[in-house]
Amino acid sequence: MANTNEMKTVAPTNRLRGALPKIGIRPTIDGRYGGVRESLEEQTMTMAQNTARLITENLRHASGLPVECVIADTTIGGVAEAAACAEKFAREGVGVSLTVTPCWCYGSETMDMTPHTPKAIWGLNGTERPGAVYLAAVLAAHAQKGLPAFGIYSHDVQESDDTDIPPDVQEKILRFARAGLAVAAMKGTSYLAMGGVSMGIAGSIVDHEFFESFLGMRVETVDMTEFVRRMDREIYDRDEYGRALSWVRENCPEGQDWNPEEKQRTREQKDSDWQRSVKMALIARDLMIGNPRLEEIGFPEEARGHNAIAGGFQGQRQWTDHFPNGDFLEAILTTSFDWNGIRQPYMVATENDALNGASMLFGHLLTGTAQLFADVRTYWSADAVQRVTGHTLEGPAAGGVLHLINSGPAALDWTGEQSSDGQPVLKPFTDITPEEAGKCLDATKWCPSDLGYFPGGGWSTDFTTRGGMPCTMFRINLVKGLGPVLQIAEGQTVDLPEEVHRTLDERTNPTWPTTWFAPNLTGSGPFTDVYSVMNNWGANHGAIAYGHIGADLIALAALLRIPVDMHNVAPEKIFRPSSWSRFGAMQPQAADYLACKTYGPLYR
Repeated sequence: MANTNEMKTVAPTNRLRGALPKIGIRPTIDGRYGGVRESLEEQTMTMAQNTARLITENLRHASGLPVECVIADTTIGGVAEAAACAEKFAREGVGVSLTVTPCWCYGSETMDMTPHTPKAIWGLNGTERPGAVYLAAVLAAHAQKGLPAFGIYSHDVQESDDTDIPPDVQEKILRFARAGLAVAAMKGTSYLAMGGVSMGIAGSIVDHEFFESFLGMRVETVDMTEFVRRMDREIYDRDEYGRALSWVRENCPEGQDWNPEEKQRTREQKDSDWQRSVKMALIARDLMIGNPRLEEIGFPEEARGHNAIAGGFQGQRQWTDHFPNGDFLEAILTTSFDWNGIRQPYMVATENDALNGASMLFGHLLTGTAQLFADVRTYWSADAVQRVTGHTLEGPAAGGVLHLINSGPAALDWTGEQSSDGQPVLKPFTDITPEEAGKCLDATKWCPSDLGYFPGGGWSTDFTTRGGMPCTMFRINLVKGLGPVLQIAEGQTVDLPEEVHRTLDERTNPTWPTTWFAPNLTGSGPFTDVYSVMNNWGANHGAIAYGHIGADLIALAALLRIPVDMHNVAPEKIFRPSSWSRFGAMQPQAADYLACKTYGPLYR
């Protein structure tokens, strides 16, 4: 049993350079004095305050820190007050802009003109004052000036003295806020490529233009020989290394060695693999975010890190043909806990697949939870399962399942051993208990690596994800002449009988973690059946997030000007900037492609 008696939750902290982005609330108002403006001041500012309260009570940054809102010092009735608000927002570090009003205002005079800030406007649906008229007017101005904005308008008319925010408006405000904060959080950070291209995988041909122009991020590259240098010269916190190795020996039980007996590594070699694997995890983390302890032991440059919000480790083959694989570093860093306690997971992509790493980053920023990196390995039809095992798939799996399994990391959160109301879930790290962390550790075995794949040794996480969890599989792909596109498949994890799982699992590699995934089907296009989902998937990898977050991903993609080529999100949940309809309201997917092409990448 894992020993989590002394495991504490690490206090939320921003581990990157710079302040976390804030959300700016802009209360706009009819500028006419002499009875009009004066009668609206209190209502307009109350609307802003209620909006800020909704956001701060419901959202946290992925780091666990609270989201802060900044409200303009005064209502905004004209260009002078709009300029004063913009100045305050710049000073306060606002990265997302939300305008609210119950009334008519002067559209182009009060609108937010900052070019790279995600924008939304909520116009009150009321009859006493035409907030909806202002909403339509200012959204037209945004479209005409090439500054896309989300329009928020309630389904039902409200009374003028009703200060409640209707549920449909709440949903849109929070969806926009999550997506906007994700955009703002990425800006100015880095993706750290630890190594280069792995086995010709296109996703690990790291595209600087994509990260710079679409995400506002740098790409930093470190050769894998840096790991050798830091291990040989002991450029890591040696005290932490001792604690980490002791923790691993106590909490990371070894699983079966599936290698032929004559090829198995000796006990001495396996112990050495553990030592190197732990050092590699420390070094990868320090490369990403730095470590002040390194300056204390004489390495000030190394102490600074690369300000990386995400990264990837090449591993295969140059590293893994000689050294232990990167599975431990990838798995433990992407997990929400380690020897230091329960803490925010890191986003680290196997095989340096930067496109899957960026996808994982999207999911983490939207949910605050650990993400799963997996091969979209095999489509098992009901007939094939019946033929191989004699078992008839039922329930959500009746149409077949996708075998998500990978030789690289799988965050231990994805055992599904966290729970809420008796159901398996994934939680932000601030909500995970030591008991739940212990259950995740107990459900995981660390099998010696398959020496055919990894001659240098190492370890692989071995677990099976519990069924019944809603989740979303998604990935960014790059297409020459088109650019980045995003694909999304909502569905759920499923349980298979143990003997069925074992039969299917051992046809691939029993040392690797498995998630059985059943996508939700619509009966048309790429979601006609499970085979169609597999057949339309754009790469060998996918990122998987807990929950059905497809609508949030679509909103985020629109902000970044990334079109969505396939999804199974209900139409009523899709929320994009209002100008997308001008590109073809009758054909929303074609409009998405055309709008993204017309506006171009956010940071071009």
